[in-house]
Amino acid sequence: MPAKQHKINIDSIKVSCGDCSLTDLCLPHGMNGQDMDKLDKIVRRHQPYQPGQHVYRAGDPSRSLFAVRSGALKSYCTTQDGDEQVLGFTLPGEIVGLDGMSDGAYASSSITLETASICEMPYEALEDLCQSLPGLNRQMMRVVSKEITTDQGMLLLLGKRTAEERLAAFLLSLSSRYESRGLSRQTFNLPMSRQDIGNYLGLAIETVSRLFASFQKHGLLSVNRREIIILDMQRLNSMVEGCAGSSKL
Repeated sequence: MPAKQHKINIDSIKVSCGDCSLTDLCLPHGMNGQDMDKLDKIVRRHQPYQPGQHVYRAGDPSRSLFAVRSGALKSYCTTQDGDEQVLGFTLPGEIVGLDGMSDGAYASSSITLETASICEMPYEALEDLCQSLPGLNRQMMRVVSKEITTDQGMLLLLGKRTAEERLAAFLLSLSSRYESRGLSRQTFNLPMSRQDIGNYLGLAIETVSRLFASFQKHGLLSVNRREIIILDMQRLNSMVEGCAGSSKL
């Protein structure tokens, strides 16, 4: 039976940084109450984005970073041939928009996979705060460093791993990220489609479907549409030993 979906409480988007349950994952991590209040004053909170709605598109003038409070996003770019290339998935407590800080325009697009509440932080106001708040500046550096580490892990995954190892590493990454949010590391819903997973991992959708069926047949997973239950975490880990399976893939 599919996991129960939680409805978005529109009032929850008004919650301040200090009261947010994702504080330890987002930019306010390690900040004291006074500094957190200063950050909270520059945050713009909007009505929830609906599935399929763009937060920004490649080429749009860059203006802000965006922190996800609930829901999930997909980042992607379009190749010269017009094909979509999935770059990653953003979960609650994570940030998108860093690729727009270099030359005044976003290099990729970000679209919602499900209803999402998002906090917008304008670049200029954020830059001013970073100069006066050392804790925020350190956290920004940590976020950028994590993005670089993620990119390196993805290159390693695609270049050196089999199809089975790629999917196993992806699922373990999601498991770890959900666990850090106080959710189950064994039972979770995939906000993205099989096609998106295949695109991201460099696999055909038929291969992804076949691997899910194989993992279920061999007792690694229980799969019910988008609901995943990891039945044998140890065996799944052994498949990707030495791989960056816990990074933000």
